[in-house]
Amino acid sequence: MILDLKKAFITDGYTSPIEYQLDLSDIEFSGVFPLKKPISVSGTVSNKAGVVLLSIHCVACYDAPCDRCGEEAVREITVDNEYILATEIENEDNDFILLVSDMKLNLAELCRTDVLLHIPMKHLCCDECKGICAKCGTNLNKATCSCGERQIDPRLQALADLLK
Repeated sequence: MILDLKKAFITDGYTSPIEYQLDLSDIEFSGVFPLKKPISVSGTVSNKAGVVLLSIHCVACYDAPCDRCGEEAVREITVDNEYILATEIENEDNDFILLVSDMKLNLAELCRTDVLLHIPMKHLCCDECKGICAKCGTNLNKATCSCGERQIDPRLQALADLLK
């Protein structure tokens, strides 16, 4: 979606709402395509005292296997950002000032980048996920395994005895 911002730059007090659905189902993470549902994008473009502001709110549903137990888990990712839009920048190095020299902004690319940067590195079904037993493969969230205590490497047994 390309936003034409000419009106926003020339009209003081201008406000325009944004409602958009962004499809990122073709994005792959670790062999899965976790963004199966379209991302909901809403926000406003406004001109306040000659400063053009873009406020966006993105909601994405991240659906992928848990990194610890392998169960399918769904998490909602919410991204809220505000940007100052400018047609030219002089000696400014600011991540929240976007240069739109032709007064057009690719909102899809901006939202895509924002959402991808907020996807967690480790995807868990819940914060307290116990994972699976390394020996028998039992999902420790659902049952306890009968493997007993962890076996300590005999070479490190002397160190374990110090902790007792």
